[in-house]
Amino acid sequence: MDSTSPRPLAVVTGASSGIGYELAKQFGEHGYDLFIAAEDAAIERAAQDLGRTGAGVQFLKVDLARPEGVEALYGAIKDAGRPVEAIALNAGVGHGGDFARETDLDAELRVIDLNVRSTVHLAKPVITDMVARGSGRVLFTSSIASTQPGTFHAVYNASKSFVQSFAEAIRNELRDTGVTVTSLMPGPTDTEFFERAELEDSRIANSYRDDPAEVAAQGFEALMKGKQKVVAGSLRNKAQVAAGRLTPDAVKAQMHRKMAEPESA
Repeated sequence: MDSTSPRPLAVVTGASSGIGYELAKQFGEHGYDLFIAAEDAAIERAAQDLGRTGAGVQFLKVDLARPEGVEALYGAIKDAGRPVEAIALNAGVGHGGDFARETDLDAELRVIDLNVRSTVHLAKPVITDMVARGSGRVLFTSSIASTQPGTFHAVYNASKSFVQSFAEAIRNELRDTGVTVTSLMPGPTDTEFFERAELEDSRIANSYRDDPAEVAAQGFEALMKGKQKVVAGSLRNKAQVAAGRLTPDAVKAQMHRKMAEPESA
C-alpha cells in the first residue's frame, strides 16, 4: 500500500467475511484505502477481492483476542505511515448454550477477550491519535442483542451491551474533538456467526436473516453522516428495539429464550 496515496485510510477488523468484509468493501468503493485484519486465512483472499474496488489493501492475519495480537495490529498500522481516517471495530464472536450446564468457560472468556477487551484495547490508541489530529470516524459493531438479556447467549449479549454503552459514552466525550463515533446495531444476519457460536439448532438461526451487504451499507452511511447509531437490516429489527424500550427485562429474557433455546431441547 502506497504511503503517499491521496486516498484516506480505513481500518476494518473481522474483515475476512460477513459484515466486516462488506464494511471494508463500502470503504473501498467510496475512495478509501484499506488495512484489514482477521484471525483466519480467508483474510488474504478478502484482501485480493477488495483490491478490485480500486483500494490499496494491506492485511494482517492476527488473533485480536490476545493482547499481543492487538499490539501487533496497531504496530502494523503505525508502520504503514498513514493516519487512520476511519476505523470499523467489527471483530467479534459468540458462544451459545446453557451457561451453567453446557457452555465452555474458555470459549466464553474468548468472547469477552475479543468482543470487549480487544475493542477497548485497539480503540484506545487509535482514537487517541484521531483526537490529537482533530479528525476521524469510528464505527463500533454492536447489535440489537445489546438491548436484551441473552438467554442461552448470556455472555455474547452482555458483551454487546458493553460495546453499545462504551460507544455512546465515548461519543459524548469526543463531541468537540472532530472525531465522530457511531454504533452499528444489526439483527440476525446471514453470516457464519451462528455456526461459530454453536447456535445452528435454534429458531433464531433458522429464521430470516438480513443481507450483510445491506447492513454494511447502512452502517457506512450512518458513519459518514456522523450519526449516533443505526439499527440496521429489516424493519423488524427496528420494531424489536423500539418495543424493547417498553418491555421489562424479564419478559425480554423469556422472549430471547424462545429464539435461542436449542430446538431439540
